[in-house]
Amino acid sequence: MKKIFSICVAALMSATMFAAETEFLPISVYAADNSENFPEGAKAMMENKLTQLLTRNGIAGLDYMGQFLLTVTTTPLDKDIIAGPPSKIAEKMEMNLYIVDAYAKTIFSTTSFSVRGLGETENKCYLNAISRMPLQSPAIAQFIQEGKEKIIGYYDHEGEALIKKAQFLAKQKKYDEALFLVTLIPQQCKHYDAGLAAGLDIYQQYLDNECNINLAAARQAWAAQQNAEGAALAGEFLAKILPDAGCYGDAMALYKEIKGKVLDDWKFEMKKYQDGVDLEKQRIEASRAVGVAYGNHQPNKEVNIEFLRTLL
Repeated sequence: MKKIFSICVAALMSATMFAAETEFLPISVYAADNSENFPEGAKAMMENKLTQLLTRNGIAGLDYMGQFLLTVTTTPLDKDIIAGPPSKIAEKMEMNLYIVDAYAKTIFSTTSFSVRGLGETENKCYLNAISRMPLQSPAIAQFIQEGKEKIIGYYDHEGEALIKKAQFLAKQKKYDEALFLVTLIPQQCKHYDAGLAAGLDIYQQYLDNECNINLAAARQAWAAQQNAEGAALAGEFLAKILPDAGCYGDAMALYKEIKGKVLDDWKFEMKKYQDGVDLEKQRIEASRAVGVAYGNHQPNKEVNIEFLRTLL
């Protein structure tokens, strides 16, 4: 909650800049650095290239590992040594792109192309080949479109069940996980509006719960020390309470009580929303920020894409 406003501002700026060019899709990029023919150090470069591929095709994906992946495998085709000095390695390799459901071990779409790399070492040759990967072509555009349609189809089929699961998690006060589920539903899915409404309801429950916890802590801090030190500690908890939380009125009453006793020694003001700001949009982005934070803090388990070879 401490960083929720800064997260919202960043999200809103990002949405404004890219809304006309990109659309969200719950897809992650993944390149294994321990797979066959994949040299050490190439993982970051490959994943950056895959991210560029999504962006150039109008998609903003996930920053963390999710269910749906854009991934790649490579196969060497031929290799030549070019005399120097210095001598260089020229290698042609086939790159196979996949969009997959990593949970169900299902391939949604695939395409392949050959790339030739050149370098003084095997690693440099491979990195050069990555830099030459094509990012735009009719085949790649079709590959991305097919994968996107399959992911949207998944949420069209499973969206209602995911919303019900999120609502069940909210009843258990697992608000972060619940918001994580509903924020993954893409806007193109027929359940998007229902997911958005459920997300806002869950977010309100989340706010109210956080408010009650922080208000109780602020009251305890102030009851223990009704002086500047107690006011400062109480203020740390009151600062986490947002204006649309259910107990905001009670928090404001406590704020006035403390302010009346410590006067100018307490340099603290309760949070207020700015006039003229789209509050509904702020709430949507704030609820998404909670879900994204949950996703980012999940263990980054190594993905096993061996199933690609068994399905081909």
